[in-house]
Amino acid sequence: MECALEEARLAAGRGEVPVGAVLVSGGKVVARAGNRTLELNDPSAHAEILVIREACRQMRSQRLPAFDLYVTLEPCTMCAGAISFARIRRLYFGAEDTKGGAVINGVRFFDQSTCHHKPDTYSGLAQSDSETLLREFFAPKRHS
Repeated sequence: MECALEEARLAAGRGEVPVGAVLVSGGKVVARAGNRTLELNDPSAHAEILVIREACRQMRSQRLPAFDLYVTLEPCTMCAGAISFARIRRLYFGAEDTKGGAVINGVRFFDQSTCHHKPDTYSGLAQSDSETLLREFFAPKRHS
């Protein structure tokens, strides 16, 4: 999770919402990224999507069943869909997202009967660090 937090810090340094993600297989980091929606002018360039794309490219497969995803913020609906379609084995995330989250908040994507694959999900990993990054990033924006 420390690698995901580092990617979130790097994203914040670029002016992006500080979310970082890492895909791991066999104890090895295969892909890591932070949000790049502003930099790439791409609303789908969330950290989770970027690491899934990179791992799929490396593996030459659209499926990642032996992979675990670590992300600093609860995935949104778009990212939850990508996680499901990629057949990711386990999802670990830090901070809950009561506004945009779709795993334990919002639509609870993996609990829907139309969900193709539900990863094992673990929340609260490095939660305090993840929440602090987000709070510090948004604080000046809320006061201006």
